[in-house]
Amino acid sequence: MAKGLAGMPASPGIVDGPVHLLRWEVPDVRHRIIPDEAIASEVDRFHASLEQAKKRLHQVRARAEKHAGPEEAAIFDVQLSILEDGELVRQVEELIHQNLGAEKAFDLVLFEWRQQFAGHSRPLLRERVGDLIDVHIRVLSVLLGLPDHDPVDLPKGSNKILVTHDLTPSLTVQLDRDAIIGIATDAGTRTSHVAILARSLGLPAVVGLREATELLNGNEHVILDGTSGVLIINPTAGQIRIYRERRAVEALEDKELQALAAADSVTLDGHWVTLRANVDLPEEAEFAARSGAEGVGLMRTEFLVVGRATMPDEEEQYRAYRHVVEAFGGRPVVIRTFDVGGDKLPVGGYPTDPNPFLGWRAIRMCLDEPELFKTQLRALLRAAMHGDVRIMFPLVITLDEVKQAKHLLNEAAGELDARGVPYRHDLPLGVMVETPAAALSVHTLVDDVSFFSIGTNDLVQYTLAVDRGSANLASRFTPLHPAVLTLIK
Repeated sequence: MAKGLAGMPASPGIVDGPVHLLRWEVPDVRHRIIPDEAIASEVDRFHASLEQAKKRLHQVRARAEKHAGPEEAAIFDVQLSILEDGELVRQVEELIHQNLGAEKAFDLVLFEWRQQFAGHSRPLLRERVGDLIDVHIRVLSVLLGLPDHDPVDLPKGSNKILVTHDLTPSLTVQLDRDAIIGIATDAGTRTSHVAILARSLGLPAVVGLREATELLNGNEHVILDGTSGVLIINPTAGQIRIYRERRAVEALEDKELQALAAADSVTLDGHWVTLRANVDLPEEAEFAARSGAEGVGLMRTEFLVVGRATMPDEEEQYRAYRHVVEAFGGRPVVIRTFDVGGDKLPVGGYPTDPNPFLGWRAIRMCLDEPELFKTQLRALLRAAMHGDVRIMFPLVITLDEVKQAKHLLNEAAGELDARGVPYRHDLPLGVMVETPAAALSVHTLVDDVSFFSIGTNDLVQYTLAVDRGSANLASRFTPLHPAVLTLIK
C-alpha cells in the first residue's frame, strides 16, 4: 500500500526510483574484559585500527575531491586530525590498560567526547559532533571486523534515491550524481548543509521527514517530490504516471525559463534591473551562470573556514575564488572577505562573545589578525587575473577600518611582487552597509571606496533591535519600517 510522508522541500525536482537506505550508525559494542597478558597486543590492535581508518579516510577524501572539489573534500582533514589526537589515544590506551577491550574502550571515549562537544559554548566545536560520529563508526567498524565499504559508494547508473536519518557534511560531499538521483532525510532544514549542496548539485531533496528510515527496509520504490516536500513509499502505477507527467511539465517549464535566462531584465514600466547571484559555495557558480545571472553580487567566503581543522592556505583559497570567477566569464564577481568571529575559526584561543552579532567578527577580526587576512587578500588579488573581481569588506563602521584594510591589501600585493606572482592591480573595493553607523557615515567613506552594498538583513536587525533568527520576533522583522527606509535612502 502506498504511503505518503510530508517533509520540507529542500531542492526542487521530481524523481522516482529504488531506495538506497543508509543507516550510518554507531554499531553496538559488548563489554569485553581482557587478561593482563593481552593488554600489549590489544593496544597494538587499537593503533592498527587507527591506521586502517586513516587509510580509508584518505581514499574517501580523494573521491570527494573528485566529486565536489578540493574545498569540500578538505572537511575530511578534521576527521584525520581527530584520529591523530594524542589525548584521544591516551584516554583509550588508559582504559585498555584497565583490562577493557579496545573496541569498548574506544566506544566509551568517543561517546564522552561527543557529549562534551555537543554541549560546548563554541559553535565550531558543536559542529564537530558529526565528524566525531564518522570517526566513531569508522574505527569501530575496523575493530569489529565489519565490511569495509563506503555507505554512499554506489555503481554509476544506479539511479537510487538516498534515504537516511541525516547526512553529515563528510557523507554529503561523497555523493555521486551519476548514482544518486535524490535525497530524503528524517532530520534537517532548508538551510542545512545537505539542502545547500543538493541544490548546488541539482539533486531533488526533501528534509525533515521524521520517520522515513523507520518505515523503509531498503527494498521499496519511492517518489521524491523536492518541489512540494513529499515522499511516497510504494506508489501505485497511477501515482507514478501522474508524477512523471508533472516532472515532464517541470522540465518543460525549466527549459522555457532557461530560454528566458538570456533575456534582458526589464520591468513592465521599462526600468532595467541588474540581476546578480549570491554564492555560498563554489559549486553553485555554474548553475547561477547558466541561469542568467549577470555576475555575483555577493560571494560569501565563510565556507573556507567553518568546520575546518586548519585554516585554508593561499593556494586553496585561490582555487576556490578562481573557480567562481571563471564560471562567470568576465562578468562582475563581488567577493566578501571573511565574515566570521573567533568561535568559527579553526585556530583556537579566542574568547567566546556573549553576543556574536555585536562581537569580534568580520573586518574587526581580520584587522586584528593581519596574517590571516593577508593570506585571503593575496588569493583574491591572484584570482582577479581571471575576471572582473571586486573585494568587499563586511561590518565596516569607520573610515579608519577602510584605510587599515587598504594598507593590508597593499602589503599583500607587495608580498606577491616579492615572489614574482602575477596579480591584478587597482581592484575595486567596497563595503557592506549593514549597521546604522555605516548608513549614517557613508559620506565619510565615499572617497575611499568604489561601491557600497546594502546588507538589508543585518541593517534591519541592528536598526530595529530584532534578532533576525528569532521565531518569536519574526513579525517584528519588518524591512519596510520607516527607520530602515530612511537609512537606505
